[in-house]
Amino acid sequence: MSDSLLNAVADDSSDQRSTSGLAAGRSTTAAGLDAADPLAHVRERFLLPEGVIYLDGNSLGALPAGVPEALRDAVHRQWGTDLIRSWNANDWWGAPARIGDRIGALIGAAPGRVVCGDSTSIQIFNAIAGALRLRPGRRVVLADPDSFPTDLYLADSIAGLLGAEVRRVPVGEAAEVLRADGDTIAVIAYNHVDYRSGELRDLPGLTAAAHAAGALALWDLCHSAGAFPIDLDAHEVDLAVGCGYKYLSGGPGAPAFVYVAERHIAAFEPALTGWHGHANPFGMEAGYAPAPGIERARIGTPPLLSMLALEAALDAYDGVSMAEVRAKGLALTDLFIACVDDLGLETLTPTEHARRGSQVAVRHPEAHAVMAALIDRGVIGDVRPPDVLRFGFNPLYIGHADVVEAARVLGDILETGAYKDARYAVRSTVT
Repeated sequence: MSDSLLNAVADDSSDQRSTSGLAAGRSTTAAGLDAADPLAHVRERFLLPEGVIYLDGNSLGALPAGVPEALRDAVHRQWGTDLIRSWNANDWWGAPARIGDRIGALIGAAPGRVVCGDSTSIQIFNAIAGALRLRPGRRVVLADPDSFPTDLYLADSIAGLLGAEVRRVPVGEAAEVLRADGDTIAVIAYNHVDYRSGELRDLPGLTAAAHAAGALALWDLCHSAGAFPIDLDAHEVDLAVGCGYKYLSGGPGAPAFVYVAERHIAAFEPALTGWHGHANPFGMEAGYAPAPGIERARIGTPPLLSMLALEAALDAYDGVSMAEVRAKGLALTDLFIACVDDLGLETLTPTEHARRGSQVAVRHPEAHAVMAALIDRGVIGDVRPPDVLRFGFNPLYIGHADVVEAARVLGDILETGAYKDARYAVRSTVT
């Protein structure tokens, strides 16, 4: 993707803010970017419905083409025919570590440092508890008050159980608090990308600040894993968790993963200990002895059908450079931000590349109604309170022409006032 085409995103502007002007002013740029896109062929690895522009892959990824057949085989052959023999014959037992290593390759983790299974909430619970146990004598968990709610609920729950304290500190103030009160802080627990605004946090800088204070750094990668390089090992991150159903496209309820740095694995003590994490799981011993490696982070029997769906979904990354994924993600979001600016809307997402994930958040006072109208027109995003329209861009299957068309539809809905239709005032349970 040439610099000239990337620059064209910023330079190309329409003479008017009408939807026709926007489409005319940006479509040429989009066509050039799509023609030069080294990832264009990857779109064929997904089953995308006709007439839909799917910009909610940061919440639930689109269906990878290989998943239906993988599930058919898992149900009919592995479960239906091989039955319990599949734990050996089809290596069901090895799936958590095997899939963990494949995810690790996408997030900059060497083999043996990531294991997959259980839900995101369970992984966060175990990671925070494990971090507190790795720093005895320190009882403070530093957390962002704007974190995804579950992260805070779980931190509070663990603090109550272990006699710790959760100190809510905005990410912009964390480094200063670490300098001032670092000797009390066991772990910082922050989201890598803010789920509302799409702001990318300074993982290397805050991790280094935590280490300077003697604390650990735990990162929630739910909105970054699979969207761009993370380099956990290189940045000496201590612990990380992430889900399998967003950019990784593992399906609804896909299992989550946990990363533990090699230097901590031998001392890592999860709060929840199950027989799958035992050093000798089929010895059926009464006392718990943790497995020597990352498999000590396993708990109980994982949801195998979901695990195998996620494993098949990861095939979409075969031969894909995460650097190219990042470059395209920035080009897509650059273009959408430019289109939104054409429409005169406020963008909450930082314009600086170093501070942006792979989503764009746009503010509108009637966000729910506007999104309902967009979805009705085949442009699917979501809403976060109080007034945020959220658009996620998965570079594996979203093209630049999709971006311009989505913005054109948004502009038309706003220009015509279509979102004021009474049917769009009725809110769905899930937004």
